Amino acid sequence: MDVKQLKALVTVAEVGSVTRAAELLHLVQPAVTRQIRTLEQELGVPLFERTRLGMRPTEAGSIMVDRARRALNELERARVEVRPAPDAVTGIVNVGLLDSTTDLLAEPLVSTLTREYPGIELRLMTAYSGHLQRWLDDGDLDLTLLYNLDSTPSLNTRPLVREHLWVAAPPSAGLNADHPVPFAEVADHPMVLPASGHALRALIDAAAARAQADMDVVVQTNSMRVQKQLVLAEHGWTVLPGVGIAEDVANGTLSAAPLTDPAVWRSIVLATPRSGRTPPAVEVVARELVRQISVAVHEGRWPSAQLQGE
Repeated sequence: MDVKQLKALVTVAEVGSVTRAAELLHLVQPAVTRQIRTLEQELGVPLFERTRLGMRPTEAGSIMVDRARRALNELERARVEVRPAPDAVTGIVNVGLLDSTTDLLAEPLVSTLTREYPGIELRLMTAYSGHLQRWLDDGDLDLTLLYNLDSTPSLNTRPLVREHLWVAAPPSAGLNADHPVPFAEVADHPMVLPASGHALRALIDAAAARAQADMDVVVQTNSMRVQKQLVLAEHGWTVLPGVGIAEDVANGTLSAAPLTDPAVWRSIVLATPRSGRTPPAVEVVARELVRQISVAVHEGRWPSAQLQGE
């Protein structure tokens, strides 16, 4: 198999049509069809099903598309890194940001790197910690923020921030940052929480057990944005990291206060793969991400956060 075949495979899978793929690849349709058939003959399995809705990858096809996409990404990264560029750091860097940190970190990170390292192409992915860790393990990310994770056989972790979890409620609740709320009082209200199995939910459940509080969970969701929307609509209260609600509190969309009895904390780390060479572009982005976090904490834009080691 060759690069042209892999590009044809991925493009057909993405657009669901040989005709459209041929247009995007600037080829005639028979050429794309021939590349797919050659791959199928080499592998001995069909890679696509022809349906009335278009071309759909088979189970084997989905595996090949996933691997081919990664191979093409690595080739593109190599091309960027070896292109002559005297005294310049170049390359593609895939970065994972926790959903709760994107409003605080994404734009400053992009602005600084665009200005100071124009040869770096940044690709940002946001999700909860569990998803980001899986993408890092699978090789889809070069570095990511995670929380409550120590180093593992496959990952290096650098502790960055320890932050308090807060209770968030509608403005009418009148919660105040200067008056922490006992968990037992929070549990007296209907709760909108992350779905079971989520790392943040595990912290909340553990705190409820320590407080001997029975929570009335009316809605579970895997979206922080949905959590906040439902709280604003007065379906219940929720628990979130302070960084995830700082802007909402500042503009009066939500009221919030730190949790107490027990206080609940999470630790954020920077995680990178243990194996393989770390490209200079990845080192630059990691350094800048750590710097942006330090600046945000020192300027008070990250509520109730403490830099690790300070």
